[in-house]
Amino acid sequence: MIVISDTTPLITLMKAGKLDVLHSLFSEVLLPEAVFAEATGNETFLR
Repeated sequence: MIVISDTTPLITLMKAGKLDVLHSLFSEVLLPEAVFAEATGNETFLR
């Protein structure tokens, strides 16, 4: 199954240390360019 993610679930999973859950549930995780830009430009996400 393929999933397209928004920024909020990514940040939530990252803070919980559970980002790997996405790959255990889905064969492919797609990020729209705007989501990637928001996530990588967000200091909270990168910590």
